[in-house]
Amino acid sequence: MLIKRIKRFEEIDPKSWEHPADKAALSAVKQLKGIDDFFKVLLSLTSEKSIKLLMLASSVKVTDKQYACLDRHINDIVETFDWNYKPTIFVTQSPIMNAGVLGVKEPFIILNNAVLKQCNEAEVKAILAHEMGHIMSGHSLYKTIIWLLANISIGILPVPSFVVYGILLVMSEWNRKSELSADRAEILALQNEETSYNLLMKMAGADDLSQVNINDFFLQAQEYENKKTLIDSIHKILNSAWTSHPYPVIRLQELKSWALSGSFQSILEGNYIRREYHEENVKEEFDEAYKYYKDTMNNSEDPIFQFAGKMSDNVENTVNEIVKGFEPIKENIENELGKAAEAFKEKLKGFMNTSN
Repeated sequence: MLIKRIKRFEEIDPKSWEHPADKAALSAVKQLKGIDDFFKVLLSLTSEKSIKLLMLASSVKVTDKQYACLDRHINDIVETFDWNYKPTIFVTQSPIMNAGVLGVKEPFIILNNAVLKQCNEAEVKAILAHEMGHIMSGHSLYKTIIWLLANISIGILPVPSFVVYGILLVMSEWNRKSELSADRAEILALQNEETSYNLLMKMAGADDLSQVNINDFFLQAQEYENKKTLIDSIHKILNSAWTSHPYPVIRLQELKSWALSGSFQSILEGNYIRREYHEENVKEEFDEAYKYYKDTMNNSEDPIFQFAGKMSDNVENTVNEIVKGFEPIKENIENELGKAAEAFKEKLKGFMNTSN
């Protein structure tokens, strides 16, 4: 039996595969004044070390002697992407087929043991590559922020709850888009798409792949896409507003589109951005993201996008008017975040003085 050789992507930069919607949403988060102060306040409530200690106490740490197959998989993935950081993996008890990343300076992977029960070797490796994609793209900081927002009492934050929920809603939108980038890293690591398609079917409910058909699943995805009345569009937005991942059929379509676009094959042939030559250009990223959304709006048959397009013959003017309209709200949120950060710092000083 011939074993397909996995190509190594020397010095590959994650920007080579990142989804423009992911970059757009993350760039928007980074540009919001005051958000860094809010993140610092949130992270001051705990630390990377405390979260890792929690995992050490309640999960199985992967080594070359514990879950050695997972250790081999992550070694292969790190080698494939020519990455200089190997994350620790923790296998934790959960009936939900999922995985995630947490951490800031030394991010780590959390793998639910349901994955090991329900997935074959290739699928497990694909999931680890997906999480490694998050780490390489710098998603772990923001994933940690979302985890903290979901696991602490918002009442202890010196920030109005409407501000916190607004931030969480924006972060959730980015979170979903980040999965589209990690899906691409997943198929690059295995250098085929079929494993990822099977995984998405399993996530949708196909415990036994012999009982389902990938072609019919693609038809199901198309059926969902074809629901384009105004009511359908509203329901789609409301149904996904607080979810952590895009729906499997959406991810399936996105992944297939990218695989067929030629970009996937081009990377396999060695045509990609290299880390040593790439310099971060915020304006360039915004322009690329803007073009993506503009093209999406212009080409979409979704009635909400069509309505937005009819508001003005010039998409740029429409977007500028929307931004202007939200500017006072944005400034109010920024002021609230700044005040909250200062108030929390004073509280911490008082606490430390009392403790001493």
